[in-house]
Amino acid sequence: MAERVQQPPAKRLCCRSGYNATCKQGQRAAWAPCGGSAATQGESSKTQSPESLLDIAARKVAEKWPFQRVEERFERIPEPVQRRIVYWSFPRSEREICMYSSFNTGGEEIGSSGESSDDTRLPFRRGIGLLESGCVDNVLQVGFHLSGTVREPATSSEPELVCNVSVSFDRCKITAVTCSCGNKDIFYCAHVVALSLYRVRKPEQVKLRLPISETLFQMNRDQLQKFVQYLITVHHTEVLPTAQKLADEILSQNSEINQVHGAPDPTAGASVDDENCWHLDEEQVQEQVKLFLSQGGYHGSGKQLNLLFSKVREMLKMRDSNGARMLTLITEQFMGDPRLVLWRQQGTTMTDKYRQLWDELGALWMCIVLNPHCKPEQKGFWLRQLRRWNSVDVCPLEDGNHGSELTNLTNALPQGPPGNPDSLTRPHRTVFTRAIEACDLHWQDPHLQHIITEDHYTNYCYHDNLDSSLFDARGWPLWHEHVPTACARVDALRSHGYPKEALRLAIAIVNTLRRQQQKQLEFFRTHEKELLHKGITSVTNLRVGWVTLSNSIGHTIQHPDGDGAGGQDGATVPRTSQSCSPQVAISSDDTDMLIGLQSSSNNSP
Repeated sequence: MAERVQQPPAKRLCCRSGYNATCKQGQRAAWAPCGGSAATQGESSKTQSPESLLDIAARKVAEKWPFQRVEERFERIPEPVQRRIVYWSFPRSEREICMYSSFNTGGEEIGSSGESSDDTRLPFRRGIGLLESGCVDNVLQVGFHLSGTVREPATSSEPELVCNVSVSFDRCKITAVTCSCGNKDIFYCAHVVALSLYRVRKPEQVKLRLPISETLFQMNRDQLQKFVQYLITVHHTEVLPTAQKLADEILSQNSEINQVHGAPDPTAGASVDDENCWHLDEEQVQEQVKLFLSQGGYHGSGKQLNLLFSKVREMLKMRDSNGARMLTLITEQFMGDPRLVLWRQQGTTMTDKYRQLWDELGALWMCIVLNPHCKPEQKGFWLRQLRRWNSVDVCPLEDGNHGSELTNLTNALPQGPPGNPDSLTRPHRTVFTRAIEACDLHWQDPHLQHIITEDHYTNYCYHDNLDSSLFDARGWPLWHEHVPTACARVDALRSHGYPKEALRLAIAIVNTLRRQQQKQLEFFRTHEKELLHKGITSVTNLRVGWVTLSNSIGHTIQHPDGDGAGGQDGATVPRTSQSCSPQVAISSDDTDMLIGLQSSSNNSP
């Protein structure tokens, strides 16, 4: 996912007005015993000694604070402290790098032709191969900027390729990438992967320097002049016109550059106002989705779009803000598909495969707006966005030509404001209607909070609550809610990396459906003669509710070790348990029942 243009200059200005030569000498002397050499100070992973307090603090600061805030908070930052903050600011896990350089992190990949391909061709695998072959050289970290060269060996058909790669990062996230290979794809190219993994796996072999503004501040006038003249001499054909232009502006007292205090530094990290998120090439996402849609389901484009949806779910599971951002880009391209207008004019319906893509789009937006830790301003922004798409004439209906016959999502809910009566009389319901209605849902209900957060929540723990509708006869909690809505909550919890919470709520829903079945069976037995006289020969079928639930939680049950269920918690679902609450450690009968439900739903017509 390398950019095709050069990186823009830093967004913030750097100056060191609080420093002087005396204090800089003093700080180096005072911190010498603690810091030592920058090349050896704490950067070797081979040491077995306890981690220093400096490293512990620097690691926490590097994760949460933009470096500008650190500079503004403290008048003087000792050089060893700066070095450790800069050192710990680079991503430490390969998982996110893999996520941004391949379609999935361990499953079967689909090549550009839609066919299964050798995983060695994937950017992440190719990057690992380049790293392990010793093709990464000249690695240098200057502040929050990493650069190096990656050599791709010659093949029988291609000559050797040497790529210049640079990576900017902030708070353990890669925020910008540039590679001279000219790669045009959604994901990071193999050369960016190789350089990034070199820094993750071999940090002690990377030359580390402070931001360039700090280095310049240590120079006197003669050193600065020599530095500039040598820089111009080495790169005179590229920088001489720019250097002369800047010199003219600096010498002019009324120029704009002299009205600003400080100067930009592309190696000094992000400003306080910058959004902290992983680099995502929005233009490439839009172009790729537009290309797949234009192929009309041919050449594996449907598989590619489903893989993009899977990538959104993977980002949500990692609690990455780019999940909603990427889905927004995909939705914009779906709404701009010219076939929607053509089908509307001709009065024809879309194909089943295309219909399934739209259904998945709507389901993903349900997951996003039902994020249990979503901020109100975020939900408000998504609601305005969804309403804008919903108001477009060609927006697909929720259920083909019968969308207006479906019930409102917020009907018969035990919490939250009642459904908007206007939505009941709307002429049609689109694929975004349920997500719009889900914006009215919340997670503050005390009973719901107990269900999803406690392992031992039963009516025996709350003797003052005698409401029989909240617990079954065994004392296990129930959750009464429109079944598709409740299942959407389970899907949202699982998608956002909360497998334990999703399983607890799923068990409560299962117990609720069981109780409803028992009540209907009792009613049927009590009024058997009357019902048979009316021609009713069986109890009301709850199959729709069971199938909906099994589709929502089947993935979680089929991966009881928590790995496939998603999330970073790695929840475990044991087959049998007598001491744990049924919400997490469910019995073998319950597990088999849920697996059976999933199997029956997959085999149902």
